[in-house]
Amino acid sequence: MRAVVQRVGTARVECEGRVTGEIGPGLLVLLGVAPGDGPDQVAWLSQKLCGLRIFEDADGKMNRSVQEAGGAMLVVSQFTLYGDCRRGRRPSFTGAAPPEQAEPLYQAFCAAVAAQGVPVATGVFGGDMQVSLVNDGPVTLVVDTP
Repeated sequence: MRAVVQRVGTARVECEGRVTGEIGPGLLVLLGVAPGDGPDQVAWLSQKLCGLRIFEDADGKMNRSVQEAGGAMLVVSQFTLYGDCRRGRRPSFTGAAPPEQAEPLYQAFCAAVAAQGVPVATGVFGGDMQVSLVNDGPVTLVVDTP
């Protein structure tokens, strides 16, 4: 699994003209699933992102997690994170899991985050979405599962 993680002041996702997910302070997670991913990657990544210390403490140091900061997570599926642009001008997406494999893992990731006490909002899997955000910091990280 691959995640692009942004610390946000606010974030929202719309699909077909309606808001499907919206959060205040927290993390916007663009989530990609690879063919070999499974429950172990879901568990590892959900624990990693819920515990990632990228929110400021009282001294202004990045020392608190989304859980400790009382934030939420907006999770948006994004197969294009596995786009391969090394050859030609059209990306290849063969590195992304097919939808029938990716969607259950996307749902499992959201459930695993919620089980850790972090409120979760989502986009629409496979939908044509518009994502809006206010990047706080800016803080943006790319996290790949082992």
